[in-house]
Order: sequence, then C-alpha cells, then structure tokens
Amino acid sequence: MSLVIVGSVAFDTIRTPWGKRDRIVGGSGTYFSLAASFFTRPKMVAVVGEDFPPEVIDLFKSRGIDTAGLEIRPGRTFHWEGHYGYDPNQRETISTELNVFRDFRPVLPNSYRDANIVFLANIDPDLQDSVLAQVRRPELVAMDTMNLWIASKPESTWRVLKAVDILFANDEEIRMLTQETNLIKAGRKILAAGPRLVVTKKGEHGALLFGKKFVFGVLGHPCEDVVDPTGAGDSFAGGFLGYLDKVRKFTRPEIRRAAVYGSVLASFAIEDFGIERFKSLRPDEVESRFRLFRRLVSF
Repeated sequence: MSLVIVGSVAFDTIRTPWGKRDRIVGGSGTYFSLAASFFTRPKMVAVVGEDFPPEVIDLFKSRGIDTAGLEIRPGRTFHWEGHYGYDPNQRETISTELNVFRDFRPVLPNSYRDANIVFLANIDPDLQDSVLAQVRRPELVAMDTMNLWIASKPESTWRVLKAVDILFANDEEIRMLTQETNLIKAGRKILAAGPRLVVTKKGEHGALLFGKKFVFGVLGHPCEDVVDPTGAGDSFAGGFLGYLDKVRKFTRPEIRRAAVYGSVLASFAIEDFGIERFKSLRPDEVESRFRLFRRLVSF
C-alpha cells in the first residue's frame, strides 16, 4: 500500500516551562511523516523555502520518506511561534509568518495519485478539496482541521468532510464544527455527514474514536514532564495511519491497535523539543511502549 500526506513543513519557535527553542523544524507534514515512517514509507507533499536545511531533507530520506512532492521555492520557510504554560492543552500563538506557504498549491506527483491512503493535514479546506481531485481511487481518506478554517470557511470544511472517511480533530474543534457541547452528539452529527470514523484528540487524556456502531478510547501515556506538546496530534495521526498502511486492513481490531500506536508515537513526540526525540527513537522502543499501553488498559 502507499500513504500520502499533504501538509506543512515549517520552522517553529517554542517556549514552554522547560525552555525555549528558536526556529526548530516542525510542521504537520514533518511530524506526521516521521511518525508514519516507523510503519511504512510515506510520501510527503509540502513546500519549503531556500533557507530550509538540506540535512533535514536527508533525515526524511533516511527514514524512508518519499520527498518527491516536497517543493523548494525561493523565499523563506513558514514560521510559527507559540508559547505553552503548564497546561499542555493550551497554547498561545505569538506570530505566524506564512512566507512560501502563502502561495502553496499542492500538486501531487503522478506516482502519488494512486495512493491507497491520503491524509489531508490542517491546511485550507479548499486546498484539501483540490488534493482530492488529484487522487484516483484511494481506499481511505483522512483529514484534520483547525479553528481558523472552521470559523472562516465552514462551508468548505463541511464539503471536504463529507468526502472523507476519517476526521481527526480535537474536542474543541469538534464542538465548534457541530455546535454541540456533548462529544457523543457531536460525533454522531459528523458521522451522519459521511465519515466512517471520528477521532477526537484529547491531548494528555488520549483519544476517543467514534464509528456508527463503534466507540473506543485510548489513554495518553503517563508523562511527568511534557517538554513540548507541538506536533503531538500530527504524530498521533501519523502513527495511526502509518500502522493501517502497514497492515492493509481497516477492521475494528486493527483500528484499535492503530489508535494505540498513534498514542505511542505522540507520547514520544512530547518528550523533547521539536523532532529531536524522533531522531533517536528506535522501533524496539515503539514496540516496548505499545506493550506498556496494553498493560495499562488490561483488566
């Protein structure tokens, strides 16, 4: 099978109670692809500027990530700055510099258009729609979104939502999207629109999955020090869909395992700033923590 991710590759400036890092590598496409690379060989569609370090692209390639869809344009790479307090679920955006990302119009290489699984990260829903028009017969399409698009482009967001199989979103976004305070009712409203599965990301509390006749919850990994929560949700989605691409099955047992693997990869992402933890992470560590998750919820 094959997995395509369309998202952002960026620089982040992060401040948390554990320190500050300036212009470290981030972006939804980065976290997703690195997490997915523990299971499969994801194909990345994104744009960066001339200032993006070649050694990071080499890192992507060394992890089996296909970068044929990563465009390098004249100009500067997308940059985001954010601050976190002691509650990792709350962050403050200080500045956003779109730079070359402002004119990003994703074009999939021909070899990407027969992808079995497509993930549309939280980019403009009109761009997500344009990607859907480029893929041929994907077996599974998933999307993420964010408050900005729900508020500014609700019709476009719902149009894409009706065309996908899985929605990844946090509880605040799902409530905002559906105008429902109860997550169960909100999940049912989204399922009625077309998706087969709603994955509600709940930060340090894990995730809750809703299907039409299916509910499953997974814990967040107990962690004393959340160094940098940035990218945890994208790492979750990468682990989730990367595992499904590996096993080539979309059954309920495999979806449950995919959710646990998603939580495992997210739990590693938050242990250091940016993508640093992924640089040293080994497959045996992933499997060891998966077994730990199993012990946490067995009774």
